[in-house]
Order: sequence, then C-alpha cells, then structure tokens
Amino acid sequence: MYKKMRLADTVRIAPELLGEPVETAVKLALRDKLEGLVDKRIGAMVAVKDIIEVGEGHILAGDGGVYYDAVFDALTFMPEMQEIIEGSVVEVVEFGIFVGIGPLDGLVHVSQLTDEFVSYDEKNSRLITKESSRAIAEGDHIRARIIAVSLNEREPRDSKIGLTMRQHALGKMEWIEEMRKPKEGGEETAKPKKKKKEETGKAEKTKGNKPGVE
Repeated sequence: MYKKMRLADTVRIAPELLGEPVETAVKLALRDKLEGLVDKRIGAMVAVKDIIEVGEGHILAGDGGVYYDAVFDALTFMPEMQEIIEGSVVEVVEFGIFVGIGPLDGLVHVSQLTDEFVSYDEKNSRLITKESSRAIAEGDHIRARIIAVSLNEREPRDSKIGLTMRQHALGKMEWIEEMRKPKEGGEETAKPKKKKKEETGKAEKTKGNKPGVE
C-alpha cells in the first residue's frame, strides 16, 4: 500500500550544494540519502516530495558540510498481509514467478500459482499448467494476495514478499476474464430454453381443452 507520510530527519548538505537555496539543497540531500531505502516501520521510501520545515544549520569541527533538521512529506510503500495487489511478471524461474509491486518484488511460488500441476518451459522462459495448458511469462499482468512479508533494511533487494494466486478472483488477468465469460454466457443461453419449454407446455394444454373433447 502506498502512503503519504510526514517525516523528520537530519541531513548533511555537502559543500558543493551550499550555494543553492536551503530548501532545494535539503531536498536534494534527502533524496540522495533516503530514496530506495527500506525501513520496517514505514516500508520502502519511494520519493521525497515536499519540504515542510527546515531548522537552523549546524556545523561540526573538521566537517565542511552543514547539518539541517528537516520536516518533509514522502511517498512510501508498505506491503501489508492479505493485501490484494496487481503487478507485472518481471522474471520467470523454475520455482515460480517474480512480480513487480511498486519498488519491491514479490514471489509467487509454483505451489501458489494454481491448483494444477505446473511445468517450467526453460526455452521460452514460462510456466505452463498441465490440464488447461495455460502459460505465464515475463510481462504478464497478474493479481495476487500478499501472504508473507519480510523486509531487509540493510539489503532492500533481499526483502521477501510471498504472494498467492490460488484464491478466487486471483491469477493472470486473462485467466480471470476467461472464468467470467462462461458463467455470463451460460445465464444468457439458459433463459430462452426455459421460455420455449413453457410456451410448448401452454400450447399442449390449450389443445387438450378444446370444446367438445372429452
């Protein structure tokens, strides 16, 4: 889930940025320091947006930079348990698919892909279901549910997000659309048949009740 948060931090303005307006220098320094980082409390830092307040600058002996306390708005992404997400497949491997969800990637293990047996087509880099012969490959758009979250602050790329596509209304978007079509078509074809049967029965009943027939 994306969130807009108001945060506070202390940032160092390098000597080469001291000629810039203070807010501009602070924003550039905050972006360089924070964007791309992962914090277990707020999630992944996507972007530093607006500078709300900048305190007085402080210097340290032997350091050519200036330190500022700043309050700012930021856009963050925090994956939450049981959240429904949509994303694109960024990589297909033998044990599952990696899905891009915002600034992080989630994994759908083959056991959480579908109820069918799944085989790996290494030549075409795709996974194929045995019974329906459905395939999923890089670039496909999917809908999944988050079932596991483990954020790594030191190595954001090592953060682990587990996903499942086995529940109702989840899966590759084309699969979801295919599941809807037969149901809608079945309802449309059932109504005329029922109506025809009723009309036939009514005609037979009228015929049997003609005057003078016992």
